[in-house]
Amino acid sequence: MMVRSVLAAAGAIALLQAPVAKPVSAADTFVFTAIPDQDETQLRKRFGKVAKYLSSTLGLKVKYVPVKSYAAAVTAFRNNQVQLAWFGGLSGVRARELVKGSRAIAQGKKDPFFETFFIAHKSTGLKFSKSFPKKIAGMTFTFGSKGSTSGRLMPEYHIRAAFGKVPRKVFKKVGFSGNHSRTIALVQSGAYQAGAVNYKVWNREVKSGKVDTSKVTLIWKTPPYPDYQWTIRGDVNKKFGKGFDKKVTNALLTMNDPDLLKSFPRKGFIAAQNSDYAPIKNTAKKLGLID
Repeated sequence: MMVRSVLAAAGAIALLQAPVAKPVSAADTFVFTAIPDQDETQLRKRFGKVAKYLSSTLGLKVKYVPVKSYAAAVTAFRNNQVQLAWFGGLSGVRARELVKGSRAIAQGKKDPFFETFFIAHKSTGLKFSKSFPKKIAGMTFTFGSKGSTSGRLMPEYHIRAAFGKVPRKVFKKVGFSGNHSRTIALVQSGAYQAGAVNYKVWNREVKSGKVDTSKVTLIWKTPPYPDYQWTIRGDVNKKFGKGFDKKVTNALLTMNDPDLLKSFPRKGFIAAQNSDYAPIKNTAKKLGLID
């Protein structure tokens, strides 16, 4: 009886000391988001595909979470609600300033040479010009989101450079559409006489027949600047294991499915680093958009 008691006690101790299987938790899901530069339906379609690809490549559950605004994307990243984000130049700079150790890790092959298109309603009589269209002064003008690089930061920079004034003193009325697709729609309808739009969204919507070029036209292109990028939090290795950040980077850089890339649209991704976006950071500071 005594032997049995000793063995039973030993068994109980062994059970207490045995490693317990790690419970499934939110930490086991890698979550990412993207700035809402287009309507939500298009974004869900685009990034739902990306989530499936990353899940397969990384060997864990990956979830895409949509957000309602550029600011919300930055907030989600800051609060660790997402660990990876497809940011614009300005939103990426803002996010990395708020989260120590976060890094830009990948960008589209043409993202270092991004452009903003200025567009105008045909009733303005404005036509394409290689020089800044100063005749837009006194008209109504809409930017995209207040946090957009291509829809606000860079066009505002060029407007201030051309007129030496802030936009509200240049235009009769200034608006913020919220995203590039809406900017095109507002100018096409005549609600605003002119606006600034991401060149990729413009080209894609013209090609798909969503733009009535008899009503709205391209009038100017900005010089190139660095824009979109994938940014990852600096603490992902603690949460998902040593070298996880490198695995994510490699998964993005080796993404080669034409259909998947077409949804961005990008022809592929190349390595990125925080210093690539110094021009955006410096411009934002000059305009007082970041401290």
